[in-house]
Amino acid sequence: MTLSAFHGSASQHSPPQAAALVLADGSVFEGELIGATPAGGIAAGEVVFNTALSGYQEILTDPSYAGQIITFTYPHIGNYGTNRADNESRGGFARGVIVRDMARRHSNWRAESHLDDFLRSLGLTGIAGLDTRRLTRMIRSNGAIPGAFGAVEGEGAVDLAALTAAAAAEPGTTGIDLVNAVTTSEPYTVGQAKGTAPLVVAYDFGIKTSILDNLGAFATVEVVPASTTAADVMAREPAGVFLSNGPGDPETVPDSIEAIGGLLGNVPIFGICLGHQLLSLAIGADIEKLPFGHHGGNHPVKELATNKVEITSQNHNFAVMADSLGTVADMTHVNLNDGVCEGISVRNEQAFSVQHHPEASPGPHDAVHLFQRFAEMIGKG
Repeated sequence: MTLSAFHGSASQHSPPQAAALVLADGSVFEGELIGATPAGGIAAGEVVFNTALSGYQEILTDPSYAGQIITFTYPHIGNYGTNRADNESRGGFARGVIVRDMARRHSNWRAESHLDDFLRSLGLTGIAGLDTRRLTRMIRSNGAIPGAFGAVEGEGAVDLAALTAAAAAEPGTTGIDLVNAVTTSEPYTVGQAKGTAPLVVAYDFGIKTSILDNLGAFATVEVVPASTTAADVMAREPAGVFLSNGPGDPETVPDSIEAIGGLLGNVPIFGICLGHQLLSLAIGADIEKLPFGHHGGNHPVKELATNKVEITSQNHNFAVMADSLGTVADMTHVNLNDGVCEGISVRNEQAFSVQHHPEASPGPHDAVHLFQRFAEMIGKG
């Protein structure tokens, strides 16, 4: 096995170990281990791909990737290093990372560490040197697929039979509650000082730091656990409620759906990504799992009211079925690549949501104006 994808780093770790990725269909990819040593010698999860050209640190710290192994389609990852300021959460929740080539050296004035060291600090393992083009084409043709990888030579090595068994046993993300693993355990407050700005209660289904930054620019934001009831939220007397992004299957958090239903009509609501799906379920719409999801920073979305097209950042495997909205809500945005519903507005209510990420991080900021729409809705615009 040729070890050529990773050429060492400033941290002078020992030479990388030969590794292999095995997919649930039996496909095998050879590479070498990077980052942390996986627990039990094997990292397993649902393998997806992300098409972003940069922003690998923000992607790796996005809680929406819980349960998944991220494949970067861009071949050269790590060239500008990492820094504490660009983290999108308190850690890394993905199961692993796959890259074609990890940069030998990083070069950027903001850099504080090499990507390999950053992965180790997160306890996140990865595999480099794979044919990510071939892997991506397989996922596009057959859909997101469970997989497992680990070192196959040296200390802690596992054999292909063990990897094959782990891939076969991996359940993917359908029907799995991943929100519970990423939500905050206790409420906390960010943004402007209490008493000087409207109060927004933000449900943490896996919320990103950049979303809190956008909300905190015009509001006091009290972040609450995903299990918080509608009564508990209304007792805080909020000017508005925000439903965050998050990982996995939205139908696995029925208590959150019930809470959102109890809030409708009582307070303005804005949802993003998983929050968009949960709002849709709360009004009786249906959800479907996409073959390989939307993960990247180059998805064209059209706002139907204006025909304006925005390039957006996206990260989701499930989507709202537009034909299930009925007379309760209107579809406001559509993905121009595949026609997926990208936004809704609930009729006769102050409630709207989008599937894409207006905060970006990484990605274009074409849709950031949606935060201003929410600000105006709660009387701060």
